Amino acid sequence: MQTFKIDSPYNNEIKLKVSQGHFATTSSHINYYIDLATIKARANEAYAVAKSMASEYMATSIVDTIVCMDGTEVIGAYLAEELTASGIMSMNQHNTIYVIRPETNSVGQLTFKDNLIPMISGKHVLLLLATATTGRTVEKALECIQYYGGEISGISSIFSAAYAVENHDVHAIFHAEDIEGYTSYSSHDCPYCKSGVPLDGLITDGGFTEMKYNK
Repeated sequence: MQTFKIDSPYNNEIKLKVSQGHFATTSSHINYYIDLATIKARANEAYAVAKSMASEYMATSIVDTIVCMDGTEVIGAYLAEELTASGIMSMNQHNTIYVIRPETNSVGQLTFKDNLIPMISGKHVLLLLATATTGRTVEKALECIQYYGGEISGISSIFSAAYAVENHDVHAIFHAEDIEGYTSYSSHDCPYCKSGVPLDGLITDGGFTEMKYNK
């Protein structure tokens, strides 16, 4: 696989590592794997991402809770810190921002445990993701947050192929046009599959699993 890095137009500390090939996610087939492991786990990179994201919300009056998807909790903690420092208000009792993540039940629905529901119900919620490829994960997360009584304050993602989902803008550091030729297909319409090109790997919330075939 050909791997290269793309610099963020906003911050030269943020670099997107991408590999070209044939990959499957839970909702689509894509021609680039976006490796966000170090961005999500390395403190200085996570902080740089959070600082860039925070600038999108200077005009937002209230953020009570950040809901983290795709293992973005480190970024979420820094983002809460940056938003607080920039003067974003929180209606929580201690004037601080909650940083939480949902769980996935046996039928694939997103849920929150009973002790976390008060951090969603009646709160202004910012949704944080690593990637938004087809928008389906965003839709599931929005449905979950609204089911538990949360109000959406914003959506932020490191990478997004969508600019808006369900009338909510998706604020992203990188977009599809930043990766030359980036394309997403449904599994039924994937031209690689139709041409007999094997998958290079499977992509889940937890990362990348290489597909190995007997020669």
